[in-house]
Amino acid sequence: MKQLLFAATAALALLSAAHAQDPEPALSPGQVVDAAKAEEWTAIAPADLLVMDLAPDTAGKARHVVIQLMPEPFSQGWIGNIRKLAAAHWWDGTSVYRVQDNYVAQWGDAEGEDPAKAKPLPEGLATVPESDYALSRDDKRIKSKDYASAIAKFWRWHTPNPLRDAYAGGQGHWAGWPLANDSKSIWPVHCYAMVGVARDMSPNTGSGSELYTVIGHAPRHLDRNIALVGRVISGIENLSSLPRGPAPLGVYDDAAQRVPIVSVRLASELPEAERPRFEYLSSDSESFARYAEARVNRRDPFFIRPAGGADICNIPVPIRAVKK
Repeated sequence: MKQLLFAATAALALLSAAHAQDPEPALSPGQVVDAAKAEEWTAIAPADLLVMDLAPDTAGKARHVVIQLMPEPFSQGWIGNIRKLAAAHWWDGTSVYRVQDNYVAQWGDAEGEDPAKAKPLPEGLATVPESDYALSRDDKRIKSKDYASAIAKFWRWHTPNPLRDAYAGGQGHWAGWPLANDSKSIWPVHCYAMVGVARDMSPNTGSGSELYTVIGHAPRHLDRNIALVGRVISGIENLSSLPRGPAPLGVYDDAAQRVPIVSVRLASELPEAERPRFEYLSSDSESFARYAEARVNRRDPFFIRPAGGADICNIPVPIRAVKK
């Protein structure tokens, strides 16, 4: 009996030693984010948050959408217009009037194409040129050394198979935003929940009064053809889950189908207690580099084979709400 007990104990010891040598399971992207240090998170200023309140749903539930506006030097002409429109409360009483499946949800003045019914725009809105869809190397709004630094910061992680982009020479993140570039310019890209400026035919570039957000597969063919001005960071489900419009391009052909917009305000205009607070994981941080690599090569237990690559839109920047 003693010999059997000794043998069993020895077997358990060997089994424990073998397990002790097993590598720790790889962290999932979410676990990497959860482990990020407090100092690796960056607060988003209230002046850069646009809060859109839609009419309650059929069950009476409130519907809020929070949009983060893009930082300088990108799309600032349109964003300046958006700030003026928000300050004038121009969107109050307009609607979400177009929802196209696997594409976009769009809001603004549904009667805007009829001069007799269109809601007057505030004075002083800028007309932004098409050249502002991207930033060139010799752009006066950005110094060449800053441009080079921005490009260099794209590659904060390294994989055997670098990120490839069918629409650009390079892709990556800068200041927490997904960007693409070639040898001559750099531009923001159409990922899920990005917000853009609807426009008429070229050379019209849109004023910023008509906006849309991506609710389907990333329509990267729109890059550098339409201005991107921000991204929905909270409440995207209040737009992506809306019924699809039956008319061409997803337009609601019945005015009763439109979703009324109660108000759109910059968070800085709201009372302190009502301001939403968010922060993003800095794309220059070590944790973001680990997170991005984990998205490129999933090694956590569910996955059988790492993909060895990822589209820029498959590496969304982690954003979290901050308790008040």
